[in-house]
Amino acid sequence: MPWYVVTRLGVSIETDAFFASGALPQLIFLVASFSLMQVLVPLLATEDEQTFQRDAWGFFVGVSGFFSLLAIILYVVAPYWVPLIVPGFSAQARVLAIMLSRIQLLAMIGNAAVVVLWSVFYARQRFLWAEISSVIANALSLVFLFWTLPRYGIVAAAWATVLNLGLKVVLLMPILGHWQRPQWNSNAMKEAWRRIKPFLLGQTYAKSDPLIDRFLTSLTTAGSLSLLYIGQQVYSAANLIVTKAISTPAVPHLAIAAKSNDWTSFKRIYYQRLLWMLAITSAGGVGLFLIGEPLLRLMIGHGGITTQNVHTLWFIMLALVGLLIGGTAGQVISGAFYAIGDTRTPTMLFIGTYTVYIPVKILVFLRYGVVGLALATSVHLLVNFIVQTVVLEKTIAKLKLRQAVADANLN
Repeated sequence: MPWYVVTRLGVSIETDAFFASGALPQLIFLVASFSLMQVLVPLLATEDEQTFQRDAWGFFVGVSGFFSLLAIILYVVAPYWVPLIVPGFSAQARVLAIMLSRIQLLAMIGNAAVVVLWSVFYARQRFLWAEISSVIANALSLVFLFWTLPRYGIVAAAWATVLNLGLKVVLLMPILGHWQRPQWNSNAMKEAWRRIKPFLLGQTYAKSDPLIDRFLTSLTTAGSLSLLYIGQQVYSAANLIVTKAISTPAVPHLAIAAKSNDWTSFKRIYYQRLLWMLAITSAGGVGLFLIGEPLLRLMIGHGGITTQNVHTLWFIMLALVGLLIGGTAGQVISGAFYAIGDTRTPTMLFIGTYTVYIPVKILVFLRYGVVGLALATSVHLLVNFIVQTVVLEKTIAKLKLRQAVADANLN
């Protein structure tokens, strides 16, 4: 969808406003997907059918209700927070960004609800329909965009995003089964809150990178924000695919192994998934280097896209390759932490590296522009992956030793 928008309308103030308007929904999606999913899947994976269905409804209603209330509040105060994200926009661009942001707040609700429904599917190791439903929703939304964008302009792109998430919710909801009244004080609810609470604010801070990117790129020439966003979206889409295919399916198995203190199996599973992830993403990076630019040149002439636009996008994507490799590998490590019920450690490690990264990112941006911004993102994710891997190995060694001592005492 972003590719069609750009090739139809070009890179301009309109597309900058559209991509900026999705910054907050994108933040919510990142926080929800990397927080809720990693907490809910291990919890639901070990429940019996009756408890599972009751708690699944509870999580769905609770999360959807919370984000609906948040959307209403953000809708009312949009004229105040949107200009803070894009201070470099003109008055006309700010007005457009506010309008588009209000529409995309509906997508924020859909994002949060979809994450809960994905968690329910993954906990039952039913992965196929979760992905097929996304394909159906994406295809229908794209058809809607083909028909409406030439007629209604950039506003149609915002409504296509809302439609996309709405369709996904409708297609996924049958997994919940017959309505069951949520039990808000159930063990799963309490445990989920216990695991989420220590790192919810930390995750929001750690995933605020899109807001910083929009803030900085709004200060540059028109179209720079759109080019950076397109480059990030290519890798984000790839990350989502390989994470769902490799990392997410491993979480229930890791959780079961951790619960039974089978640390040999635990390490074997996460080593296998990590090697797969590194091999696939590294191959993707090499493929991008070899054939990426010729493919991007096909955009020239569509929507007023120039050779310079494509050249800049190519350099941005080369600089962002660490987002593909380090980001996906880091998800394998984070999933392993979450499977043992440790949500605090990976979050605190990321916060530590992210805090150092922000001022470095700003300095690099001021010196090298958008390409420097992309390169700083790559370096940060690769460094964070290495740090998390070292700490995870030490954590597993401690847990194995603790289990060995316990077994020796029993004997």
